[in-house]
Parts: sequence; C-alpha cells; structure tokens
Amino acid sequence: MRSIRRKLLAWLIFGFAAAAVIAGAAIFHTAREEASELFDYELRAVALSMPANLAAARNVEEASPGFEGIADDRILIEVWSPSGELVYRSRAAPPLPRFQEGLRTVEHDETHWRVFGTQQAGRFVQVAQPVSVRDALALRLALHTLWPLALLVPVAIVLVLLAVTRGLAPLGALSELLATRSLHSLEPLPLGDSVPVELRPLVTALNDLLYRLHFASQAQRTFIADAAHELRSPLAALKLQWQAALHDGSLTGDAQTVERIATRLNRTIRLVQQLLTLAREDSQPAGPDTIVSLRRIGEQAVGDFSLLAEERGIDLGLESRPPVTQDDPCEVIADAHGLSTLLNNLLDNAIRYTPHGGKVDLVLTRRGDSAGFEVIDNGPGIPDEDIERVLDRFYRGNHVQGTGSGLGLSIAARIAQRHQLAIRLRNSPGGRGLTASVGGLRTPEREAV
Repeated sequence: MRSIRRKLLAWLIFGFAAAAVIAGAAIFHTAREEASELFDYELRAVALSMPANLAAARNVEEASPGFEGIADDRILIEVWSPSGELVYRSRAAPPLPRFQEGLRTVEHDETHWRVFGTQQAGRFVQVAQPVSVRDALALRLALHTLWPLALLVPVAIVLVLLAVTRGLAPLGALSELLATRSLHSLEPLPLGDSVPVELRPLVTALNDLLYRLHFASQAQRTFIADAAHELRSPLAALKLQWQAALHDGSLTGDAQTVERIATRLNRTIRLVQQLLTLAREDSQPAGPDTIVSLRRIGEQAVGDFSLLAEERGIDLGLESRPPVTQDDPCEVIADAHGLSTLLNNLLDNAIRYTPHGGKVDLVLTRRGDSAGFEVIDNGPGIPDEDIERVLDRFYRGNHVQGTGSGLGLSIAARIAQRHQLAIRLRNSPGGRGLTASVGGLRTPEREAV
C-alpha cells in the first residue's frame, strides 16, 4: 500500500542524510587540510624557536612553554654544525639524514616523515614528524568539528517527522471525519478557514459527490414513499369492497380461495405500510431527544397490539426485570416517535410469528447507567445461520412460515441504527423462542453525571 507520509519521510530523510554526508565529508576534508597546515606551522615554529645555546636546548625543550606538547606530537629535532656534524638531536628519536632546506614529505626506514629544514646563522635546524602521527592528530581534530553535525542529524530527523505529521494532520482529520460519519449522512463537509488550500479541491469534489448521492438517494426514497402512499389508498378501498362483498353474499367462490385472496390482500397492504414506514425512516432525521417514560411507551404499544394478540390467542404483557420495579417509570432520553416505532415493529414481528396460544412479553431492563427493553416470545426462533441476515431487507429464511415480507426486523434495525441504539437477536434456551434486545438508552441520571 502506497503512503504519502511514508514517501515524504523517505525522500526528506534520505535527502537530508545524503546532504549531511556530503557536508560532513566536505567539512572533514577541509578540517583535515587545515589541521595539516597547522602542523606544518608547528614544525616551522619549533625550528625557529630553537635557542642559540645548544647546551641548554634540552632543558628548554623540557621546560619552556613554547615546547609543551612536543613529546606528545613525536616531533624530532636535529641540529647540524656548518661542517655537517650532528650536534643536537631530540631524546629517544631515531636519526634522520639531513635533507634540503624547506618543507617536504620523505620516507625513511619504511616510515613517512614530514620534514622542515632551515638554515640559520652557524647551524642547520631540521624538524620532523611522522606522517602517521600527523594524520591521527588531524583526524581527531577533524572529528571534533563533526560532532555538531552528528547532533544535528537526529534533531533534524525528529523535526522532519513532526513537520510531516503536522502537515498531514488535516488529511487525518478529514479521514476521521468521514470515518465517523453515519452511513446515511450526506451533508456537505465544512469548508472553513481551517481547511488548507491544498485540500480545498478534494473537499469541494467530495461535497459535489455527496450532493449527487443525496439527490439520488432522496429521489429513490421519494419514489418509494410516493408509490407506497399511492398504493395504500386503492388497497384500503379494495379491502373494504372485498369485506362488503363478503358480508352481503355477492362474493361467491370456494372458501379456501376466498381466504387465500384475503391473506394475499392483507400481505400486500402490510408490505405497503412497511415500505412507507421504511421510506419515512430513511428520509427523516432523528427527532429531538427528550425525557420520555419507557414504561408509558411500552404500555401504549401493548395496548395497540392487544387486539391483534387476542385475535391470535397470544398472551401479551408488560413486565419489569430488577432493578426496574413496577412503579419505576423508567425514564430515558430518546426520540419518542422513533422509540415507539422501533418497539411497535418488534412487537408486531413477535406476535405474527408466534403460534396460536403462545406468549409475548415486553420486559423493561436496566444495566448500570443505561436502560433498554426486550421482546421475548416462545415462537420457533431463528436458525443460527440466519440470525445475522434476518436484519437485511426482504430476507426471509427457509424456516419462516406465514406471509411476512422480510421488512419488519430490518425496519427495527434501521431505526435502532439511526437512533444509535444496539439491537441484538438471540434464541431462547432450549431452542424455543426468540429474544430481541434493545439497549443503550441514556437515562437522566447518566446525563447528570
């Protein structure tokens, strides 16, 4: 995977390292040349500083401030008389032949020497130093000039890392903004002064794409809502006509065929209602959160479905699980309409798939600082391989009996997602029944903290 940050860091660090190496080599070479010149000057200074009294030369060499450090530099001093006789030589120094006057590099006994000779009044002074010693001293001096550069390199690399990270921070912020957005949030990205000039074309292009997606999505939702709305009225009229014809005896035919027509008509009406509900949920943002009583919403939902449950012979009730008591209003902060629609869809789905004589319970729950509810039935449940897919639209497993459309649970999941609630389906122990849990409802106590 290609990374802009990695590429920038590689080029910057490599470029800086290459520049540092070239600069270091140039500094090292320059420092070494200058050190060599300083050592040549030292040889000249030592030769010119030799005292005229050779008898006291050794004492001067050992004690005079001008000759301090000569032993460390392994400088050899030799003095010849006008007759060519060696009259003075430094201690513990190998003899060197006399060379011509001036500065030169010579080889003697497989050792290279840097030699300076000068003719003075009544004598010839020659000062020499091993080239290896000069090179070692020059190298040490040159390395001393490189330590600021060696300190600068890691500091510069850290600065490059910080600069690249800070420079690419707007890209990270834009990525995080897009990653944390809701799946159905198509509002344009903010294009304020904080957006760098380099990112403005990208943000503008993204906003244009979001606008086109919003337009296409809105057109699709509008079509579904309009189609569902237009179908609902003629279907309701068709059902009324069918019921009237059935009561006055004008509708004749096989009873099984009539019942089949009624079943399919009811299924079509329910499908249209679910499509209309789904279109409304997709097109409308979540309403304002207020403090509502979860118990009151549950009592209203149980009352609304009591006739359907009674018709199917199902025991429908509202219960509480500790720490929720019977007198606890179970107040939560939520969108009342969305919460009611979610609960109604779960109850409707449970009642329709629970066999005759079954039981459906709405249980209010509380865990820590959040509340929720469960819809528990003793129906056939859902096979484990289908329990995740039943939340998809229009999905109906092979196990399903009845005339559903595969939208009930998907509508509930869509509402839960839009209101940032967690919905979970699980089969009851023993393989009989299904529990639909909804949690994550904020409580006033939690907001106060």
